[in-house]
Amino acid sequence: MTARQSTQTLIKPSDAAAWIACIRRAWLDKHQSTTVYEPDAFNQLLSDLGLAHEAAMLARLEGQYPVIQAISFDHTQVLMQQGAPVIYQGRLVDEQQGLVGYPDFLIRHESGEYQSADAKLSLSENKKTIQIQLGIYRRLLRNELPAMVFLGDGRTGLLGNEVNPVVDEFITGMRALLDLPQQPAVRYSHSKCRICPYDAHCRPDFEAKEDISLLYGIHGKAAEHLAEAGISTISQLAMSTVESIPDVPYLKGNKRKHRAILQAGSFLSGKVFQLNKAALPEGTWIHFDIEDNPLTPDRERHVYLWGFLVPAYTRENFDYVWTDDETGDYDGWLGFLQKIEEYRSNYSPLVLAHYSNHEKATIRQYAERYAMKNHPTVTWLLGDDSPLFDMQNPVLDCLVLPLQGYGLKDICKHPDLVNFQWENEESGSQWSVVQFNRFRLETDLAEKQKLKTEILRYNRDDVIATRRLEVWIRKLFL
Repeated sequence: MTARQSTQTLIKPSDAAAWIACIRRAWLDKHQSTTVYEPDAFNQLLSDLGLAHEAAMLARLEGQYPVIQAISFDHTQVLMQQGAPVIYQGRLVDEQQGLVGYPDFLIRHESGEYQSADAKLSLSENKKTIQIQLGIYRRLLRNELPAMVFLGDGRTGLLGNEVNPVVDEFITGMRALLDLPQQPAVRYSHSKCRICPYDAHCRPDFEAKEDISLLYGIHGKAAEHLAEAGISTISQLAMSTVESIPDVPYLKGNKRKHRAILQAGSFLSGKVFQLNKAALPEGTWIHFDIEDNPLTPDRERHVYLWGFLVPAYTRENFDYVWTDDETGDYDGWLGFLQKIEEYRSNYSPLVLAHYSNHEKATIRQYAERYAMKNHPTVTWLLGDDSPLFDMQNPVLDCLVLPLQGYGLKDICKHPDLVNFQWENEESGSQWSVVQFNRFRLETDLAEKQKLKTEILRYNRDDVIATRRLEVWIRKLFL
């Protein structure tokens, strides 16, 4: 069977995403893929936006040049030999190199050679994947012309010889994977594995082996070195002492080793271990959470909802600033600052509690976006006497929890911890982005209001959850 009959054994640019995420995932894709991957709503939204951007670029090129769609590998070669100005959905293969690629566009350069071009929403997201993909197209075209990236914000990026090292690394790694008769050994990664289509395939093996990388805070490289030192299971780590654990990458110093031992014990027993007494600031607490959309035309995150829970902390005490789309971004920012000044006047001292650094980082980004770093409210929010308080800090500094992730939902949804449940079980930050983009496109006013109400309820549950977390910490750990 030739490569043109089956491209399964050839290296494709689309293999790059799996290879970067996990070499086992890339191996499974090539050797025994039986998983039918159904993208979740957020990834489907990304796909739809990507296809819409590609269609827009196609229309733009059709307005300037004759564009012909390729229907096969041979047809692509014929069109290139004929000098077609633009070839849409070209198909390139090099059986000797073991490469195959499907660039969005092949554009004839004034030199007579062809230049590949792909439509991508953003170059900053999945940058390495895009570098590999476009670099492979250049290998298949066998010329020195840079590959082009038509970005969602209207700019055009160029990728030349600077991507060759990462392309070489990818091709070498993929060729080695293709030769492996069995799946490669890997370590667990909570952030990557839980969204992988092969999670159900791999997790039982990780759990049966009590793989140390299942623990929060244990990097895969640390797990490798611990195994070399004779600590290869969670039980062995739980029974270790600080003195018996060597310094290894990502696990150096007595403090980190002590926490790792307790994390292993917590994982096995379900117990909570307290490292220190929690210190919470005095004042009137207002809980704060934002929802933002990263999928704007210019790729600048738009905060469509600034949400707050004010005293007396009931569902009726939810307060917010909302903007319908990115055209109201500045007004939403000013509305947020006005809310902060109102709270500052009514509650003194004020504690503006949030979970993780995202809210503070976003305020800083908005201050830079609108040249307002010297605005008095902004300088107060970001200064030494800032009312902002990250609730994640006392959790990480003081507690060891029986969790693989220390996100707000991980802690609050756990029945033996905070035990707060969101009204909509499917809701989350990506869910919110999907609903907001549906809201933006919806023309039926009743349906539009329904979508807005669902987003508001989700954000309200987020700030109620941070309040419940505060109460839980005050009750048990001060």
